[in-house]
Amino acid sequence: MQILNKIILGTLLVVSGSLFAQQEGVITNYMYHMNSYNPAYVGVDGETTVVASFRQQWTGIQDAPSAEAVSFGTTLGKNLGMGISIYNSNTFVESQTFTGIDFSYKLQLTSATDLYLGIKAGGNSYSVNTAGLETYNVNADPSISSISQFNPNVGVGALLKSEKWYASLAAPRLLSTERADNDNGIATAVMAKPHLYATAGYAFLLNPGTNLMLKPSVMGRYVGGAPVSIDINTMLSFDDNVACGASYRTDGAFAGLINFSIKKRLLLGYAYEVSTRNELASAKNTNEVLLKFLF
Repeated sequence: MQILNKIILGTLLVVSGSLFAQQEGVITNYMYHMNSYNPAYVGVDGETTVVASFRQQWTGIQDAPSAEAVSFGTTLGKNLGMGISIYNSNTFVESQTFTGIDFSYKLQLTSATDLYLGIKAGGNSYSVNTAGLETYNVNADPSISSISQFNPNVGVGALLKSEKWYASLAAPRLLSTERADNDNGIATAVMAKPHLYATAGYAFLLNPGTNLMLKPSVMGRYVGGAPVSIDINTMLSFDDNVACGASYRTDGAFAGLINFSIKKRLLLGYAYEVSTRNELASAKNTNEVLLKFLF
């Protein structure tokens, strides 16, 4: 059974490489971790927030991808914002943690529209632990060695926002970095290219008496040499206390989401994601838990 699981896992890792090669990190509740993608989001609307997400992908497979994301943002005066974003992911023998310090500056364009400009500075700790691999050779293969490295990086972003809508464009990691990859079953070193993220959203007030709102949003991811990936999300919010909705990712996933707010300060959320690809039928579902605290 363990051998079968490893064969299935190896197949899924190859598939996941083609699915997510263009993505630095997938979060279903991306709208709550926007400064991970765009540093211009820190300190937006003068809020101080801490957000954490825990994602377990493909629960039917041992050692399948998992990820944790933590975001913090606050204001440093009238127009300045500062924050920290951390994204950690683990897939079989591969592990990486990106930590960034974010700064933003607000420009008031009109009485109802603000432009936020942001910059991110940080780096990625990347490692491949080959001790977790099993080979068919009695003697160790000298070409199979562990990797451990730190790659500094910088990013930029812009956010245009009004009370009801927003639009943003960002590249959180401008510098190309080296990482391991799977090329037809052969381990190779490749360059991770800069990713471009575009997001937009709108809030429709459906019922003023109950503050019933419809909040659609979209995120597009692009990197050279890979197909564009788009997340389409729609949430229905009831007086900012309960929200439920659905999400669709164009490279093959549907998700249902539900969030509960406690006294407008603590937000608890859950996302249940299912792949639509036949080759991932045995991988089962993906679970994601969200915690947000507003100071």
